[in-house]
Amino acid sequence: MTLFRMGVTERKAREKAALRQEILAAARELFAKHGYESVSMRKIAEKIEYSPTTIYLHFHDKSELLLEICNETFLLLSKKLAKVIAAEGDPVDLLKRGLRIYVDFGVNHPNHYRTTFMTPHRHYPEPESCQNVNYGTGGQAFQYLVDAVGRVMASGPTHQTDVMAVSNALWMTVHGITSLLITHDEKIMFGDKSGLVDITIQAAVKGLLR
Repeated sequence: MTLFRMGVTERKAREKAALRQEILAAARELFAKHGYESVSMRKIAEKIEYSPTTIYLHFHDKSELLLEICNETFLLLSKKLAKVIAAEGDPVDLLKRGLRIYVDFGVNHPNHYRTTFMTPHRHYPEPESCQNVNYGTGGQAFQYLVDAVGRVMASGPTHQTDVMAVSNALWMTVHGITSLLITHDEKIMFGDKSGLVDITIQAAVKGLLR
């Protein structure tokens, strides 16, 4: 009887986790397509063919859903960037690899990226925005970039001394590339897109650090 109860409990836990992920996937898609402010909890419920009450059993409100999506995005991105940070090699090459990983992540996870980095949340309190997600997720992802830039600066002569300024400038560069590829990919007809990404990253790193 005890084993039976454990089996039922584990199954219910798996089903709950699966439904939670289904809700998050629906919210990501709708936020990315229609914008955060235009999507209601009811619309999310309709998307997965459940009642709104079911959604509220998993998430208190829409802002909690948004924060969970942001956390998920940053955790996925951090996991990929951590491998580069832990690698051995030339600091400049590792920085370029990290920036390229960032772009590829956004292109491969467009709904994550749109919701986290491209959706305005102006009419909601600041703590509810992705930019204020806790340090353990968003802050850690950015810290990988800061650390990589710091290693480049420490490895040889550079005309820059402000690590944070350079890190922000590089992030703005790759964010611009990623946003363009996500929203206007079909209009970028000139040249090889992958090659253009590499050229842009190389030019930005060289211009800022070498």
